[in-house]
Amino acid sequence: MLVIRSARVMDPETNLDEVMDVMIAEDGTIAEMGKGLAESVDPEQVQMIEGAGKILAPGFVDVHVHFRDPGLTYKEDIVTGAAAAAAGGYTTVVCMANTKPTIDCVEVFEEVAMREQKLPIHVLQAANVTMGMQGKTLTDMKALHRAGAVGFTDDGVPVMDEKLFTEALRVCKELDVPISVHEEDPKYICSAGVNQGTVSEQLGLGGASAEAETAMVKRDIALNETIGAKLDIQHISSAETVKLLRDAKARGIRVYGEVTPQHLAATEELVLERGALARVNPPLRTEADRKALLRGLADGTIDMIATDHAPHSAEEKARPIAEAPSGMIGLETALGLVMTYAVRSKEAELMQVLRALTCNPAKLYGLEAGRIQKGKSADLVLFDPECKWTVPQTFASKATNSPFIGMELYGKVCMTICNGQIVYQEGEK
Repeated sequence: MLVIRSARVMDPETNLDEVMDVMIAEDGTIAEMGKGLAESVDPEQVQMIEGAGKILAPGFVDVHVHFRDPGLTYKEDIVTGAAAAAAGGYTTVVCMANTKPTIDCVEVFEEVAMREQKLPIHVLQAANVTMGMQGKTLTDMKALHRAGAVGFTDDGVPVMDEKLFTEALRVCKELDVPISVHEEDPKYICSAGVNQGTVSEQLGLGGASAEAETAMVKRDIALNETIGAKLDIQHISSAETVKLLRDAKARGIRVYGEVTPQHLAATEELVLERGALARVNPPLRTEADRKALLRGLADGTIDMIATDHAPHSAEEKARPIAEAPSGMIGLETALGLVMTYAVRSKEAELMQVLRALTCNPAKLYGLEAGRIQKGKSADLVLFDPECKWTVPQTFASKATNSPFIGMELYGKVCMTICNGQIVYQEGEK
């Protein structure tokens, strides 16, 4: 039995925010919560964890990670990906389907899902919307759902065929699962990964305009208006997209939004400092865009913080910026980035940030996660909100492609508990 003593317990689902003890039963559930519990138990019979000065929150839920498994495991695999997630305070993640082969049939899905079930945290798997992510033919979405796919996505590319995408929305509505979309229209992209503007001009690149994102967002919101599927707009990057999302919600359209920690923390200027390490799709944009994203998070327009954890090898990221792949790792820096650039900067309340990291993504996927409540599974993260730390050069992830290496952040994960078991503890290998 575990007892966490004198932690500031924050449960965004119920707005609980109180210093108390939490007792975790041997079956992995929360047995009791309250003041003075630690004094009522035999210290010889329990493992006592000191929580004074720290926050105990639900284990984070990330609906957007790339573990590169199967087929691209030189970048990351499900074991190292799960270790990175645990080190970042995550107890549940949803893997994207742009693997090799893609997750577009039951046979491939079942092979990776079977291995994911054996990991120390909850690693769930999405399947593709279209065969081979080619945007021409829908996968057998119903069969994939029966096999256990928790949602559908062609993340990495948009589904350009309106008729095909409309049918995908209808199937996802029937199945009541999210369809998560990468919104970048290729006709507005001269070169991916860098915002079209002053920085792309300095680098001699055409860049990717914000219109690439907003054009697709407008289309997909309009298509979903009468269907009402769980439409999830991934990695929102522009002020105009925040406005489109806010307006759509005001009109009663069913749409959800993700933002990454890197888009909350950085702008296109980071590309000048860190080169290809800061190249991501959609790109980091302007300070006005970053501020709009923070406002969207603060007022609930943006529902979720999702890392888009995208590992690449050091050799790939060492290429010239025009040739290097887009993407950065993010699971192990997520808390530090959002605590530093959203909470400590007073752009957003801590409870709202935790909501976007826990119960909101859990609700979208219908998961028994994202909460601290008696009788529920003990999926928890204990972190020090005031701890100042420097992003290291190596990670639990197999990859090191982070532009934040060497930067000082606030907010450090001390311990991650999944199903009542300690799956990460600071300082332990």
